[in-house]
Amino acid sequence: MTCVQKLVERGQCLTLAQITEALAILKGAVTIVYPMGLPPHEPVRQELDNKEILEGTQASLEVIPLEEASLWWAGKELTQGRKLKEFLGNNDKTKIVAKLHKRGQGAPAREPTLSEDERKKLMLMSYQRQEELKKLESTEDDDYLNSPWADNQSLHRSFHGLNNIKWKP
Repeated sequence: MTCVQKLVERGQCLTLAQITEALAILKGAVTIVYPMGLPPHEPVRQELDNKEILEGTQASLEVIPLEEASLWWAGKELTQGRKLKEFLGNNDKTKIVAKLHKRGQGAPAREPTLSEDERKKLMLMSYQRQEELKKLESTEDDDYLNSPWADNQSLHRSFHGLNNIKWKP
């Protein structure tokens, strides 16, 4: 059982002291693995030294300050100070995927219900069905009347022995 799971069972929040302790453990592990130290441009070293420079990168757009952040789930904003069970109910086995979004921008965009591959397969099936229907419409509806099983006089001819008559010698 992980440390986070134990905290959840006890109903405790993750504190800044616990996070700094985990970072210290991680720094110790990196020191053991790399005794000569990591180079200064290494992102892991920059993160552990709290000197990571994000300006001008895509990652800088993903950082949301705490004052501007809001959590969203199922089109609802999960406000601070309220318990999660007020939004979800008492079901302990519920798994949710919440999105972190900037405050004041409304609900984040919903994810598509179909993946790109599923959408392509569905479009291909729809196109094939459409082509099949076009082909059925183009054939005449009376096409089956020329087949032997649709002949009204076949029983009469078979009783009189007139089935296999050829006019050519």
